[in-house]
Amino acid sequence: MITGKQIFSTLEDGKLTVEVAESQFADPTGSQVLVKMEAAPINPSDLAIITGAADLENAEYSDGKFVATMPEPFNSAQKGRHGQRLPAGNEGAGTVVAAGDNEYAQSLVGQRVACVPGTAFSQYCIADAMMCLPLGDISSEDGASAFVNPMTALGFVETARMEEQGAIIHTAAASNLGQMLVKICQEDDIPLVNIVRKAEHVELLSGLGATHIVNSSDEDFMGQLRGAIEATGAYLGFDPIGGGQMADNCFKAMEQVAASNMTEYSRYGSDQAKKMYIYGRLDFGPTILTPAYGFGWTLSGWLLAPFLQKAGMETILRMRQRVLDGLTTTFASSYKRQVTLEEMLTREAALDYRAVKTGEKYLVTPHA
Repeated sequence: MITGKQIFSTLEDGKLTVEVAESQFADPTGSQVLVKMEAAPINPSDLAIITGAADLENAEYSDGKFVATMPEPFNSAQKGRHGQRLPAGNEGAGTVVAAGDNEYAQSLVGQRVACVPGTAFSQYCIADAMMCLPLGDISSEDGASAFVNPMTALGFVETARMEEQGAIIHTAAASNLGQMLVKICQEDDIPLVNIVRKAEHVELLSGLGATHIVNSSDEDFMGQLRGAIEATGAYLGFDPIGGGQMADNCFKAMEQVAASNMTEYSRYGSDQAKKMYIYGRLDFGPTILTPAYGFGWTLSGWLLAPFLQKAGMETILRMRQRVLDGLTTTFASSYKRQVTLEEMLTREAALDYRAVKTGEKYLVTPHA
């Protein structure tokens, strides 16, 4: 058994406490491996555990710890976790220092791997050998983001194929994940409509070769969106914003394009199937929908783990190999700042990475 530092998050009595604490890590058994964590990105999906909607502006900060008020309705909505001391960190990379008696697990000892333990904000973690990706000569920094964003972006394309859709809409498209999706769709010849909100984001994606880029801040946003849908036939979209009216705007534009191509009027709108997946909550506000697009629409949630279960092992292995082959190109990640476990919980850092700004991702280095 080995001892090391680890981040834990506890929500209790309306207060969110996030702290660095000493933890003991049991010896791995079976197909488990013990990984000495060297790098772990802070992804938007990690924020549900480490920050959520807590009032970080007025939190109490001390060395390796902060305590913040969790406002309603977010406190009550998380009743299931009240009083639980939860680890955090979906993914990361490091070196396997011990393994269970499983033959494949033993073969990873001494190798640098990317993994998805769910406890990556830690100096050590237990991971499933079958979910580890050997990195070879690729550094832990380059391999730390090998799962969540790359597999999610590939998952969008696989979902489109499963649902027999030939084009995709993606909102908040200048993100690290969005840039990966641009490259994937270019490689696979899939039309992609990218919705961004700043002129510099338009320039960023144009520089990557994106063809259809729509700026939601422009006065003619809806006209641009309709034009892009008409040009691509995109009636399937993925939205990490969640709150507000972005999904609603996409549905409206889809229906307006579909209705313009109808030969006969129908009180029920077009029979064109329209679907939006919400896969994040950059906006914690309500998702607003208006009755402006007939009845042929579906709004659903999309998460990576359930998708992988549905996709099956053959698809997963193919996706993983593609990620490994393109880890320093198509699936490369960049970071604004590296922080230690303690630095991650300072006021400056917490407020910054919770803002989830484009191109400003943080990387945690647990042993620094």
